[in-house]
Amino acid sequence: MLERRQSVRDRVILGSVASINDRGSTMDCVVRNISEGGLCVEFEETAKLPDEMRVTITQKDCSFFARTMWRRAGKVGLEFRTMTAAGLPATTDLDERLRRSEQKSASSSAASRSLPAKAKRSRSNDTR
Repeated sequence: MLERRQSVRDRVILGSVASINDRGSTMDCVVRNISEGGLCVEFEETAKLPDEMRVTITQKDCSFFARTMWRRAGKVGLEFRTMTAAGLPATTDLDERLRRSEQKSASSSAASRSLPAKAKRSRSNDTR
């Protein structure tokens, strides 16, 4: 049998939730395997699924935007959507993207905490 995968997959059984539209509709599902490029997800009914969705793995507290690559007997193959930022190469390294997001969040929080102190200094300079 010809192996078409570009990366190694890990067989797992992880309870998950798929967000299937903009109105907040969700469907429970089970992630059966995961790789660097995507995942195989099992649903009770695949006919109602959109071509793109967000899958949240509740046990791992992470979520992925993915697009449907194939559907078969209650299972769906999803490919992670590639995310790019200006000046940066496209990446599918989810851990790296999560780290960058957490760093941005931390720096935004630090900046917002320093705003009241800056405002107070500014007011004291105005009264002089």
